[in-house]
Amino acid sequence: MKKAHENERHLFSGKLGFVLASAGSAVGLGNLWRFPYLAAQYGGGVFLLIYIILAISFGYTMIVAETAIGRMTRKCPIDAFESFSKKPIYRIGGWVTFLIALLIVPYYSVIGGWVVKYLAAFCTGGGAEIAEDGKFTAFISSSDQTLVCFLVFALLTVGVIYLGVQKGIERISKFIMPVLVVLAVIICIFVCTRPGAVEGIKYFLIPDFSHFSYKTVVGALTQMFYSLSIAMGILITFGSYMKKDISIESATTNVEIFDTGIAILAGLMVIPAVFAYSGGEKTAVGGGPSLMFVTLPKVFMSMAGGGIIGTLFFALVLFAALTSAIALTESVVFTLEERFRWSRVKATTITGIIILALGSLSCLGYGPWANFNIFGMQILDFFDFMTNSIMMPIAALLTCLLVVRVIGIGKIVLEVEDGGMPFRRKKLFSFMIRWVCPAFVAIILIASLLSVFGVIKI
Repeated sequence: MKKAHENERHLFSGKLGFVLASAGSAVGLGNLWRFPYLAAQYGGGVFLLIYIILAISFGYTMIVAETAIGRMTRKCPIDAFESFSKKPIYRIGGWVTFLIALLIVPYYSVIGGWVVKYLAAFCTGGGAEIAEDGKFTAFISSSDQTLVCFLVFALLTVGVIYLGVQKGIERISKFIMPVLVVLAVIICIFVCTRPGAVEGIKYFLIPDFSHFSYKTVVGALTQMFYSLSIAMGILITFGSYMKKDISIESATTNVEIFDTGIAILAGLMVIPAVFAYSGGEKTAVGGGPSLMFVTLPKVFMSMAGGGIIGTLFFALVLFAALTSAIALTESVVFTLEERFRWSRVKATTITGIIILALGSLSCLGYGPWANFNIFGMQILDFFDFMTNSIMMPIAALLTCLLVVRVIGIGKIVLEVEDGGMPFRRKKLFSFMIRWVCPAFVAIILIASLLSVFGVIKI
């Protein structure tokens, strides 16, 4: 019997399938609400400039490393790490990447359910009502409503996974990603032509180094780290689906460009709109759920044609959230298939049950269990903190150590150049993976911990 990774359903049909699926994993809620918020708060144009520099250096290096490990081993993240070393520290690296995806999908699907609710409201002409003060708090406090919306999003995600790689992930990515770009461009054009939007555009696109601070660098670094799906097992999984005749450098460069482009479009959608609405006050671009579900609905409903633009915006957000959730879920399912030799149906079913169980806890954490805290955090916030602030930096650091100390940079280079493929940024990759990436990951981990404990604010 063939192993799972040898089956045709576990290979992308070509470069386009890998690029769109990987870009879909990267383009998610973080691009559409976290990036604009950080850009507005930490310098606008100078934040954007630093983000781009980091994306084409640090981000590129980690994408190439993880993709090469996946294609080299044709294994899931756990087995990929263990195939190079049986030392406990590297075994931990594989398991941490698996657990990251397993813990993120449930609470991410809860937020995806919120998007479903807001899209339905705007589609049915209820944009003005949903934008009223207190509506968002009332909604997430209602466990019945949030559970239903969460269930809809989770079933959409799991349904695609049941279909497999080419028939599910690749097919949905080829449909959603072009639509996502078109919607983003339409919204940008609409927003950027509103009265008062020009100041927001200037602030976002033109670097002003008087706004530069250490927070600008740390903020750009953390956003780039999370935005590109680094250390979640996704890139190792998708790399294992990549055919040998596809250039890793070319494909990962396209992913990098796609993700950064969507982030820039997100900034042009959100910052000029809020600037126009608030009279040029950048602090009005609040972070987290309040930006997506409180501020922006008010902004849209203050505009002529805001109901239509709100509908398009939340359709865009739903598409972005779905592609990311699908990629995370696929990483979990593939690992269960490979590690335990389960069928795809069994692995997907078990994963779906876990998503429903943990996601329900996150829903209840804003309703009946709102007073239940873990280290002062609600359930959803705790899962987010553990995965993003602790586990992901650890997984990324162990990936760097695995490449430098165990696999060897030279073997990664050979994998990228397999079949005579070019590796134009080989020197940059070698320098970054050996020296700079571990230092950056350490900065992320330390900054996140210091921020949580109130020592610094990022």
